[in-house]
Amino acid sequence: MKDRIFKNWTIIRVVYFAMGLFLLTSSIQHHEWLGVLFGSYVASMGLFAFGCAGGQCAGGQCYTDNALPAKDLDSVEYEEVK
Repeated sequence: MKDRIFKNWTIIRVVYFAMGLFLLTSSIQHHEWLGVLFGSYVASMGLFAFGCAGGQCAGGQCYTDNALPAKDLDSVEYEEVK
């Protein structure tokens, strides 16, 4: 957990954390409790590197290869529909 908090900070994480803190403090001052929840969520995304702020699902566990396999057009089989 310490590694996730103290390492691999990117600009996106800093922006999420700063934006979340701004929303959180502003919502507390104005007694907007729904804003407190939203600000807490956004700040925690930046702090703990999950969701969009983590990039690639917070550590790369969700890596997918989006490259499509090359298809050979000569091997396509067609079926007649009657």
